Amino acid sequence: MKMHETNLKSVSLVNRCERRDDGSMIQFVIWKLPIALLPCQHQFKYRLAYIVDGICVIRYDNERGKGDHKHINGQEERYLFSTPEQLIKDFRTDILKWQP
Repeated sequence: MKMHETNLKSVSLVNRCERRDDGSMIQFVIWKLPIALLPCQHQFKYRLAYIVDGICVIRYDNERGKGDHKHINGQEERYLFSTPEQLIKDFRTDILKWQP
């Protein structure tokens, strides 16, 4: 096996679920990829979701061909990704600001 082949694996950085006292749930999934998922310019694949009464009211994710974006109350908008830490911070900020 060549040296560069050993680095061609995705690595799970975060995979957890928080159940909150009010019955809501927060899911965090972040992967470090061996190459960027186009059109993203970074090597992270992520899905963060805030679920209230069984409905996903906030979701941050990225996907091939679509790139970084977030959904809040059914509205989709672009998201400017910088780091996984900032991603989680921005997501938590949107949860604090969320109103049904």
